[in-house]
Amino acid sequence: MKTHSPHVTPPEVPMRGEETIHYALRRCSLGLALIAVSEKGVCAILLGDDAEALREDLRRRFKKALLIEDADGGALVGAAIAMIETPDIHVGFPIDARGTDFQKRVWTALRAIPPGQTTSYAEIARRIGSPKATRAVGSAIAANPVAVAVPCHRVLRSDGALSGYHWGADRKRALLAREKALLPRHVA
Repeated sequence: MKTHSPHVTPPEVPMRGEETIHYALRRCSLGLALIAVSEKGVCAILLGDDAEALREDLRRRFKKALLIEDADGGALVGAAIAMIETPDIHVGFPIDARGTDFQKRVWTALRAIPPGQTTSYAEIARRIGSPKATRAVGSAIAANPVAVAVPCHRVLRSDGALSGYHWGADRKRALLAREKALLPRHVA
């Protein structure tokens, strides 16, 4: 009689994911940035103060991926950090932002907002052809996986007040101030 022993994967050998995502943690002017890269491009730019919390956020977003921390990070990580530090730099790297079709429409509208300018949730809803979807727009903005490259920090409440920001109100305020400082001054 044959007996079959179950296949056990040793703990030191990671399970193969549906895809491989490389990521790096870098210190920047906004605290820590975790930049993750898939085969298609930058799939996450996460901001925070705690490295393990950022890793956990990445694991939550990419449950089926094999995540590999890469100390070097490569050219896309460097480009993402440069864009965070200098917000008027054009995002010249591929973005692999994953979401629903509605979220992608919102994120595309966000990328059309020039540095130093802001808009409202209601205006984004109008721009994407869903003027009554202001709350859904807010949810899509909150789900943005690519901070700064998809500039959700440029969206304010209709009264112009700062609203919530997944990465923290202080970071939103700092990004907006940095961008405003880049605007040309008009001499009277």
